[in-house]
Amino acid sequence: MSIKDKLRFFKTRREFQNAGGIVSEMMPIYKDYRKQAGTATGHYFHQDLLVAGYVYLANPRRHIDIGSSIEGFVAHVAAFRSIEVYDLRGLTDTGHPNISFKQLNLMDSAKVEANACDSLSCLHAIEHFGLGRYGDPVDPRGHIVGFKNLLKMLTSDGMLYISFRIGSVDKVVFNAHRVFAPKSILNWQNDMPIQVVKFSYVDDEGNLHRDVEMDAVPSSLQYGCGIYSIAKVAT
Repeated sequence: MSIKDKLRFFKTRREFQNAGGIVSEMMPIYKDYRKQAGTATGHYFHQDLLVAGYVYLANPRRHIDIGSSIEGFVAHVAAFRSIEVYDLRGLTDTGHPNISFKQLNLMDSAKVEANACDSLSCLHAIEHFGLGRYGDPVDPRGHIVGFKNLLKMLTSDGMLYISFRIGSVDKVVFNAHRVFAPKSILNWQNDMPIQVVKFSYVDDEGNLHRDVEMDAVPSSLQYGCGIYSIAKVAT
């Protein structure tokens, strides 16, 4: 806190009182006037808003989400349609009729319903599978098992919206997350044909690069966020 901020606080309080205002208590907040109106940058701001827009335009029959942000992406989608949320951990009733919840470990293939939906999201979650951070069973191939089960859940020609941390090389930052090279996802399955319909990414500065080629990601990227729209190709 600077002297300037403190003087401004006392000046505005005096102006308020001189105008007839009554101050009941004091809770000085010195710096908000110098901040921006809000945060419109970063992984979650861009991915949640972008993918919610995709779901709105696609208007699928049934949309299921796996492990995405409840207060971010799920809330965005629930504003205009129903969304089913699956997560390893439990969730207190939200009180909103458009949100239903089921506790499920997506790495448990026997409990994953085949052809469950035509639209599926998994935002900033797959990179955690198998690291034990959220109480999940440890599995070095957890992200691959999870990805195959995501595809299993989709009907033919269904759409998967998935995002995760991307960088120049694959690496595990235990037990926080994994980081993947942008094209690594293409090697996670070999028995279900897929097509990357759209790709966008958020760079290290939190800026969105929308609808670009995966090759456009600079090799200098360290902790970006890749956002993929993936179609399950009918066989």
